[in-house]
Amino acid sequence: MSARLARAQIAGLPATFLLLLLWNGPARAEFSVCNQSLDVLNVAIGYEEDGEFQTEGWWSVGANRCAEVIRKPLKSRYIYVYAEDVFGQPVTEGDNPSCIGTKRFLIRGTRDCWLRGHKQANFLEVDTREQERWTLFLKNN
Repeated sequence: MSARLARAQIAGLPATFLLLLLWNGPARAEFSVCNQSLDVLNVAIGYEEDGEFQTEGWWSVGANRCAEVIRKPLKSRYIYVYAEDVFGQPVTEGDNPSCIGTKRFLIRGTRDCWLRGHKQANFLEVDTREQERWTLFLKNN
């Protein structure tokens, strides 16, 4: 191998390596929640699935961290978010009542939360403007 060819192959390595680092594979849709507070936040989301509204939780999001809460294509323009601190105090202010569980949950429907053994919380409506990816930033006031 000539010295010129060896230099060309070595010179091409950083560019190839850089391309591999930057390429993340196919683009995917997602909804992320970032916690810009100094406290851990517990997050629940609500969305329409197969014609019925459902809520899902919990994601614990550390201080100055993010969590991907939806890892599939966003089917709805609106996602609903409820977050509370580790003491159970609401961090989000919304006016869309729905059900939450005390532990990990997936609840279909928004009616009769207490009768079905759940708590009721007011979810914040987030307009994703039909984007493929959306990130919501939360702060604890």
